[in-house]
Amino acid sequence: MDQTTGYAMNFITDYGQGIYGIDSGFGRPQSNAVHLIVEGGHAAIVDTANNRSLPRVLDALRALGVAPDRVDYVILTHIHLDHAGGASLLLDYLPEARLAMLASGARHMSDPSRLIKSTVAVYGESAAREMYGEILPIATDRIAKVQNGQTLPLAGRELCFLDTPGHARHHMSILDGRSGHIFAGDTFGLSYRELDSNGRCFAFPATTPTQFDPTALHRSIDLLAGYRPEAIYVTHFSQVRDIPRLADDLHRLIDAHAALALREGAGPERHERLKTGVAEILCGEASNQGWRLHDEELLKLMAMDIELNAQGLGCWLETLEG
Repeated sequence: MDQTTGYAMNFITDYGQGIYGIDSGFGRPQSNAVHLIVEGGHAAIVDTANNRSLPRVLDALRALGVAPDRVDYVILTHIHLDHAGGASLLLDYLPEARLAMLASGARHMSDPSRLIKSTVAVYGESAAREMYGEILPIATDRIAKVQNGQTLPLAGRELCFLDTPGHARHHMSILDGRSGHIFAGDTFGLSYRELDSNGRCFAFPATTPTQFDPTALHRSIDLLAGYRPEAIYVTHFSQVRDIPRLADDLHRLIDAHAALALREGAGPERHERLKTGVAEILCGEASNQGWRLHDEELLKLMAMDIELNAQGLGCWLETLEG
């Protein structure tokens, strides 16, 4: 992305104003980002990827001259394990850091048994263990439960927490008081760099199980866009700009997902029909927007996201059914 400046280590991107993106190494290159906010020698880490991402995060801190005891917060946008799976191990290396997250998700980090169970339900036990390893409980005295609108100081730089449900009920985003930029986890969708075309990035909603709620997600996107940030940082993958255009695209595509679910919600083999429908939405968007990848390459790249979006639509239909 031409608005970035490369950092010396090839998995770190310097976005300016003390904001850095780390390619976590979880999944393929440029699929899962950890973000750093650095101010006055102190840092906050936004999302953690998985346990195997720890060396890259520690290397990034070392490269930026931030001592482990100067990391004040590890912030989780939500507790899905591609965002939170490395939190427990990471905190072992950051003696002064507190885990900051919405109160509604905090209990699942101090007792991750239900979180692990739901992850196994999505991926299967073998795949879940391979991806995330051992998820250990985090002591309650290291967890800072934040509320909507609350701010935390980072060496004089204010981080404001915003309740942004829709992808997950406990999802929050972080408004950086210095830059005006927002860290949005999965609320502002997926934006893989392989889809960029002629300097334009694109966004596609993540309707991942189990708490997709299109009405809430529409509201959350409007909330974030209403701050008029020059940039938003998504976990999959990192900085996006041209926020009004992307917000309009996300609204349209969320409606397309919801309409698909309502249309295909009855009858046998629902999941397969939902997968087919999500793939059709994806390929149609690629054609309309001029994405760089052709259908076969695109479907291969997005196979897991198609599967998860279809699962999430099924979960949403189950809430409507009762």
